[in-house]
Amino acid sequence: MRLFEPESMPSESDKWGWKHVSVFGGFDKGSGTKRWKCNYCSLRYNGSYSRVRAHLLGSTGVGVKSCPAIDRSLRDALQILEEERLARKKKRISGSGKSSKRIRNSQPSLSSVWKASPREDIDDSVARFFYANGLNFNILNSPYFHDMAKAIAAFGPGYEPPPVEKLSSSFLHKEKTRIDKAMGPIRESWLYTGCTILCLNRLDCALGSFSSNVFVSSPRGFIFLQTLEINEGNKADNVLAGVLNNVIMEVGPRNVVQIIMHPRHSSKSSESLIQSKFPQIFWSPCTSYSIHMLMEDIAELDWVKPIVLCAKGIEQYVLTQHSSLSVFSQNLKESFGPTSVKLSPSYRLVQRIVELKQALQELALSEEWRQWKLTFPEDFLSIEAAILGNEFWSGAHMVLQLFEPFVRLLGLLNIDECIIGDVYNWRVQALEAVRSKGIDEIILKQLEVLIENRWETLFSPLHATGYILNPRYFGKGQCKDKSIMRGWKATLERYECDGTDRRVLREQISSYWRLEGSLGEEDALDCRDKMDAVAWWENFGSETPQLQTLAIKILSQISSISTFQVSWYENSFCREAANSLEADIAADLLFVRNNLRLQGRKIGNSNSSSVRT
Repeated sequence: MRLFEPESMPSESDKWGWKHVSVFGGFDKGSGTKRWKCNYCSLRYNGSYSRVRAHLLGSTGVGVKSCPAIDRSLRDALQILEEERLARKKKRISGSGKSSKRIRNSQPSLSSVWKASPREDIDDSVARFFYANGLNFNILNSPYFHDMAKAIAAFGPGYEPPPVEKLSSSFLHKEKTRIDKAMGPIRESWLYTGCTILCLNRLDCALGSFSSNVFVSSPRGFIFLQTLEINEGNKADNVLAGVLNNVIMEVGPRNVVQIIMHPRHSSKSSESLIQSKFPQIFWSPCTSYSIHMLMEDIAELDWVKPIVLCAKGIEQYVLTQHSSLSVFSQNLKESFGPTSVKLSPSYRLVQRIVELKQALQELALSEEWRQWKLTFPEDFLSIEAAILGNEFWSGAHMVLQLFEPFVRLLGLLNIDECIIGDVYNWRVQALEAVRSKGIDEIILKQLEVLIENRWETLFSPLHATGYILNPRYFGKGQCKDKSIMRGWKATLERYECDGTDRRVLREQISSYWRLEGSLGEEDALDCRDKMDAVAWWENFGSETPQLQTLAIKILSQISSISTFQVSWYENSFCREAANSLEADIAADLLFVRNNLRLQGRKIGNSNSSSVRT
């Protein structure tokens, strides 16, 4: 191996674009011309790397089309990769010259100095690094880890990592600047789509404080803004309100549609302080949490509660009362582990008991069980009767059917999906699904009353307005539904403080319902359930501009933060690392670290999409 490879080798390994296309053939060996297909739009071309780069970056003049499937934010990220590649290439060229040539002549080979380590030895070194520093093994899934490994391998022997002081100063500043630049298009989009402020608070009972992680969500992507440590006490609400006030001013008050915070970490005081200053901003409950609360309310209904209690009784006796059934108990404990009961515990409990029906019945007929039950009081016989009889299992199946629409909606509440316009439709479908089960009319009426009474407490008026403005649900009689119209009225009163502007919106919603102008064109009618709701309004709503703006902003918002909150805390930042640094450096480190995680998450989703394609 030569000390200095020809320029083509490091240059070829540095060409990021090949990772975003699929190569399925080549021409003359060494020519660099290949047959390739774009992983995003599936267009096929013949050509060298310059064509790949032009296709991905949207350049012209090289005989390829700009990729139509890459949005602006991803293209900006790819442009940054290209700028970094050119900078590295320039550095290599400036570092090579006559002195390099003399070294090549005097030392033509590294065979006597360095030999490639066996793969097993390299793997051992990587593993040892993880073990010695207590690192999370999931780091191996990070795209940045793979980028680092490839960059070091491309550099070759002799690479020395940057010193610690530079990592916390010049390199950190450089990365923060790069991230700020990449965020530019996202920030610009807020004026058009609106955005949601997410507050992910985490309590630390041992320290008597909680940390508040503040994010901004919009269709273009997520941005992490800051983390604040707040000591619990009488002034904690004021501190949190002050943080939110500063965030709203940074984002722009007219850009913020709603704030979502987990109800257990929220406070009426903070909410009141914010809404008194920014009355047009909604303080929306997390939809996932609201669904869970509604399911728990249903679990308290007179005919559901005995079934849930019986399931709990089975769990208690089998899991906690006898060590001789350790193998079976261990299987049940896995079923009832903390992850399984984290969401909707009553539903999950009944579901797991039903899944283990056969195993439970076999256990209740075993000799072990007969010996075991001699030591238990008479009420244990009711548990045995429930397991071996039909009444409990029949009721349990009915409970699961009742909860099925709720579980289906929870499955749709992905943090990346803007389904705020679909939540109210779920309410309609849930009641229709329950009616189709042939449930007793009295029980059905109880359910309807429960949902009606809890809806306006657990759900935002934006859900009703999103249901009205989603063209997919046009003609569902929204204007005759009192609950929907209350939500629409509440939205208008918060969104527009001026009575004249509210009247314009009311007139334009009437035009929408009457199919006036472009809203009633053949294409508009045909595309209601074929286009994304925001895209539909962009195409057909120009004659009702104020309503179009409102529709785009509301339908562009997310509805739930629970899944995001869980995944974020699984990889929470090490507090000691931040506390060991100066305040400004720690803030920059958190900003860079968390936004890189968000970008890495988006890169991972893009790679998954290209694989599926």
